[in-house]
Amino acid sequence: MKAKAANPSLPKGESSLNLPNSITLLRILLIPVFVWLYLEPTPDRVLGAGLVFAAAAFTDFLDGYLARRSGQITNLGKLLDPVADKLLVASGLILLVQAQQVAVWLAIVMIARELIVTGARAVAAKEGFIVPADSIGKFKVVGQIGGILCLILQGAWAGLETFLSIVGISLLYMALVLSLVSGWRYLVLIFKKISPQYW
Repeated sequence: MKAKAANPSLPKGESSLNLPNSITLLRILLIPVFVWLYLEPTPDRVLGAGLVFAAAAFTDFLDGYLARRSGQITNLGKLLDPVADKLLVASGLILLVQAQQVAVWLAIVMIARELIVTGARAVAAKEGFIVPADSIGKFKVVGQIGGILCLILQGAWAGLETFLSIVGISLLYMALVLSLVSGWRYLVLIFKKISPQYW
């Protein structure tokens, strides 16, 4: 029987569930807390939801920074990180639709794009090809997070509702454009790799 080959993307003896990946898992665990707080949007709970959402979003920067600095970039992290981002953004969009702060069509287009890209990533991973996030996708996430956070905090700071609404919606529309552009780039890249004969 042949010995099981070591994961070439990891130093010898190192587990895929390292500190950066653990932080990514923490981001996923913060999502139910955020949802629970925002389901009854009193000013205090809205502020709490905004803080939890912001903390979860910050872990997106933190896990990537730590992974690059420590050389702990793993295939698990490459797959788990974008999934955590998508769950956080989708939760925020759905709650804002329920609060009638975001148009249904906008949320559907954004969430559909994430599902399509995630499915394509899964197919690519099955073929042995991992697709890392590109720069446009990162700006898209920043726009989504910023827009959702502004709209969440509308109910927490009296007097800033109009300003936060304008900034939040503007950021989401910017994110929508970047979302469609980056989604197309991902799909083209993936299908070029897994079906080169058609390109």
